[in-house]
Amino acid sequence: MDFALIMFVMLIVTGSIWLLDKWVLRAKRVAGVAEQWWVEYAKSFFPVILAVFFIRSFLAEPFKIPSGSMIPTLQVGDFILVNKFTYGIRLPIINQKIIQINNPQRGDVMVFHYPENPSVDYIKRVVAVPGDTIEYREKKLYINELEQKQSNLGEYNYVETALNFVHTERRQEILGERKHDILVNPDMPTLHRDSVIDFPNAASCMYTDESVRCTVPEGNYFMMGDNRDNSRDSRYWGFVPDNQIVGKAFLVWMNFSDLKRIGSVF
Repeated sequence: MDFALIMFVMLIVTGSIWLLDKWVLRAKRVAGVAEQWWVEYAKSFFPVILAVFFIRSFLAEPFKIPSGSMIPTLQVGDFILVNKFTYGIRLPIINQKIIQINNPQRGDVMVFHYPENPSVDYIKRVVAVPGDTIEYREKKLYINELEQKQSNLGEYNYVETALNFVHTERRQEILGERKHDILVNPDMPTLHRDSVIDFPNAASCMYTDESVRCTVPEGNYFMMGDNRDNSRDSRYWGFVPDNQIVGKAFLVWMNFSDLKRIGSVF
């Protein structure tokens, strides 16, 4: 069950007991008799749950990075904070936007509900916004026919959780006016075409064995992992609609395996 839904149910239950005690039970309670244990617990937890629910729903929500698809920007085990209001105020649970503030921009690191399974949260980088034509070929991005420049920063090697050694090249990519680092594995193909699934608005994309080209529909975004050859992203399952957006990731607040990462911004 969705954690936000669990918290909402707890909020309703504890709040109802608090109101019941305030307007009914307190007046009937004999002087000197202690509150029932369930009333005491509900009244103690209600303000805490209310505060946490408000913060997580409208201000910032914590997430843990479970995979290496965003290396080198994010490492496995990073605990990050996600800004919940920068893209607009949304009603909790149903994720319905009620106040528009900003739109996702190319280069943003964004958390969203995975289109194939909305109960799962994914994190990738926004590489194309509504109306953009994006092409990925020969390990390079082209946005509206313009090549997004890359510069080689040298080798980057890491060990996956299954103790597999991975050799990559670290490159700096300039996406519009924003710079970020990516990983490219020279031994991997540009695209695993057999992994592409049927997805909404698939007609907006054209595939070859070595490239993908899409025109991003209105209200949708094209997402890619910074670890380009170890990321299942929009190249394979399509676009992220606006109503699946969770928020903009902005800070690493903890990594128990590497304390130096605390405070990293992106």
